Amino acid sequence: MKIAVIGAGWAGLAAAVTATQAGHHATVFEASRAVGGRARAIFGTELDNGQHILIGAYTDTLRLMREVGVDVDQALLRLPLTLLFPDGQGLRLPSLPAPFDAFVGILQARGWGWRDKVSLLRTAVGWQLARFQCRPQQSVADLCATLTARVVDELIEPLCVAALNTPANRSSGQVFLRVIQDSLFGAPGGSNLLLPKVDLSALFPTPAVRWLESRGATVTLGHRVFSLQPQGAQWQVDGAVFDQVLLACPPWEATRLVESSGVPADAWLAQAHALQFESIATVYATSDTRLSQPMLSLKAGPAQFVFDRGQLGGTAGLLAFVASASQGDRQTLEEPVIAQGRAQLALPDLQALRTVVEKRATFACTPGLQRPSQHIAPGLTACGDYVDGPYPATLEGAVRSGMAGTLSIQ
Repeated sequence: MKIAVIGAGWAGLAAAVTATQAGHHATVFEASRAVGGRARAIFGTELDNGQHILIGAYTDTLRLMREVGVDVDQALLRLPLTLLFPDGQGLRLPSLPAPFDAFVGILQARGWGWRDKVSLLRTAVGWQLARFQCRPQQSVADLCATLTARVVDELIEPLCVAALNTPANRSSGQVFLRVIQDSLFGAPGGSNLLLPKVDLSALFPTPAVRWLESRGATVTLGHRVFSLQPQGAQWQVDGAVFDQVLLACPPWEATRLVESSGVPADAWLAQAHALQFESIATVYATSDTRLSQPMLSLKAGPAQFVFDRGQLGGTAGLLAFVASASQGDRQTLEEPVIAQGRAQLALPDLQALRTVVEKRATFACTPGLQRPSQHIAPGLTACGDYVDGPYPATLEGAVRSGMAGTLSIQ
């Protein structure tokens, strides 16, 4: 079949690769001049448009990376889940089978009293006994009401904004529990941090394009699709006829195309329009000092984490500060992040290099959120981390949606 994939982010490329593997001919349309969507390198620099990490539970993403020729062991630094602060306090899981690594890591957490540790162990056991289920309207803050303030501040809140990019008081408890289940209590190594040692384009998008083109697929850059029209059992995309169309563009672009197509999709459009979005800011900075870890947690400031890109294959002294669910523009964020880094990391020479703000980096993963389904109309499918599914807006969620959208083709 002739398949049109609109969007060359991680969801679109995953869809195109899966379609090609199934024997279909994929044509990918990308509005920009670069592939990778919100997880790509910034052309002409060694920087990414935002610092991303993967975890061991990203099984489909890792498998697809291998399929297109990426040496995962060389491209990613694998570490046990480590959430340490600059003073050495925090959580580091040992190399043990799940869930024993989590339980032992909690008991060995530095800087926590026994009351902190017992509250977390008791709560975690309760989540297990409840089969990681909760009421749809419960927030992460509701789930963690019995935890001590230290555990909430130093573990739950950073994990929540890292995974869901939404503060704990307005994040979906059910989605958070699914992330905890699959990472901390899932397959061995599921909680491992996988830190990119190459730029995000080289991690999957660029190899995927090479793989696709070597197998006869077409990837067209700089082509924003303006016309999507049904034609009997087929579809016209800017006049070209296809058997199926996979909308792997952002939800605001997908709604534009669905509305212009005239197909009856009121319920899907209403849910897509109702989505709200969260921002992520990455402040790149330089310092002559090497950090104690490739990744450190931060307290009491706009940024939750800092990455030493010099320890991850980049230029020595290049740091990336990540402020998830950030507020404000570049000028508003940059100065307090640099001040936070100078104070907490003891880096008086820290200087800002470049700040990247993705205003609509992810959808707001709120309690009871009704996300749009993948099915829009016969032959028209939505792919992206925002579609209905158990995961928040992550690379794994995007990849799985792309694969699922292709596998639904009849």
